[in-house]
Amino acid sequence: MVRRLFTPAQANRTLPLVRRIVSDIIDRGRELRKIGGKPSDPGARARIAALEGEVRDLAEELERVGCSYKDWGFDKGLVDFPGEIDGAKVLLCWRSDEAGVTWYHTPEAGFAGRTPIPQSLLVEDAQATR
Repeated sequence: MVRRLFTPAQANRTLPLVRRIVSDIIDRGRELRKIGGKPSDPGARARIAALEGEVRDLAEELERVGCSYKDWGFDKGLVDFPGEIDGAKVLLCWRSDEAGVTWYHTPEAGFAGRTPIPQSLLVEDAQATR
């Protein structure tokens, strides 16, 4: 499957929807953590199954937008958007506590290798969308 490549402006335009989906994922993930391991209560087991299904559906919704949820600890709300910078395939990286998509990393480097998107690309991208 060929995935769409986002510019920073395109990724930022998706953020209202992405924020809502990520917020729902984090809420359900935190509830899963709160319930804990393998409860003996059948009601709790049913709730875990329902929550896991909801998280899976929400993550699939992000995939349909063209991005991927990466924070299965449900702390940061980390999302990657496939993109390209200087001819190299990269992942534009957004965390739920950030105002916009302004970071990227190579697929190999992951979150630890985040680098600011060059300001010239952010400016050029913003001008192109006017």
